[in-house]
Amino acid sequence: MTNLFAPLSFTRGPDMKNRFMLAPLTNTQSHDDGRLSDEEFHWLTMRAKGGFGLTMTCAAHVQAVGQGFPGQLGIFSDDHLEGLMRLAAAIKAEGSVAVVQLHHAGMRSPADLIGEKPHCPSDNEEFDARAITTVEVEQLIEDFITAAERAEKAGFDGVELHGAHGYILCQFLSPGVNLRDDQYGGSLENRARPLFDIIDGIRARCGADFQLGVRLSPERFDVKLDEIVDVAQRLMRDDKIDYLDMSLWNVFKEPTDEAFKGRTLMSYFTELDRGNVRLGVAGKVARPEDAQRCLEEGCDFVLLGRAAILTHDFPNQLAEASDFTPVVVPVSAQYLQDQGLSARFVDYMRQWKGFVEAEG
Repeated sequence: MTNLFAPLSFTRGPDMKNRFMLAPLTNTQSHDDGRLSDEEFHWLTMRAKGGFGLTMTCAAHVQAVGQGFPGQLGIFSDDHLEGLMRLAAAIKAEGSVAVVQLHHAGMRSPADLIGEKPHCPSDNEEFDARAITTVEVEQLIEDFITAAERAEKAGFDGVELHGAHGYILCQFLSPGVNLRDDQYGGSLENRARPLFDIIDGIRARCGADFQLGVRLSPERFDVKLDEIVDVAQRLMRDDKIDYLDMSLWNVFKEPTDEAFKGRTLMSYFTELDRGNVRLGVAGKVARPEDAQRCLEEGCDFVLLGRAAILTHDFPNQLAEASDFTPVVVPVSAQYLQDQGLSARFVDYMRQWKGFVEAEG
């Protein structure tokens, strides 16, 4: 498994020392106003110390109204800079690339959390969300770009745009959710316009060596696999991002769409002409052999989510012992606390069936 520990270079920004990237993980640990908490700082820096080549924050919201969950890290205000600067410096001190994921929950923002109806490309009855105006779309694009500038100012090596999992950039990409008739709706080119306008803005206003990634998911939330493949190919062809992070739910599954079955979902992305853009995948990469197989099937790196929650030093343990066998769930609350999870994070993990042992 030596290639898992080969360095990985990018067009911009520092190299990853290995092929392990910490997935952006909801953890509900920060302060109500979006400032970084000591608990979230501890959780993330433990992973940097544990050997991850790139340490990514949870989804950090770029507008107050885009908050998706309690205790979410924010990047919509200069009030967040102090904590972000502390975090970036600590991650980089461990030899890990420091990245913030930029996020807006859109229609998935809980109304009782943001104090108003959630925002969406179009009116959405299921989520009781309202359509945002063209001016508000332009402001959304601006706020993503400003958040990237804020991350750069804080000392991060780069940012990742969260275009997956039914959040607002994914909502724009969805032909079922996005029913607009302006320049941000209709054709795939129009529905993808916010994403590409944000990329152009970051490239124009952040440093030449500032790293930029994008996360996409090709299924669920009413997106179409063939359209997400087209968006992925354009991202690679344009050569303005450094890596594409495909969240597949399960890296080895077949597509759910009958028309595309017969091969892995991952293969639709590994076969693309990626040029200088690096490709990573996430989704049930739980064991060293899973990570190795992803590289053998054409990926450049893997993102660990649950595996990184369970083992803070997964890369270091594998580097030290080729027969490293990760722990399996369920695990005790005390075990998770020893892995750097606060009591609040452990409570959040209880929502994941079979993850935390029942007490008593």
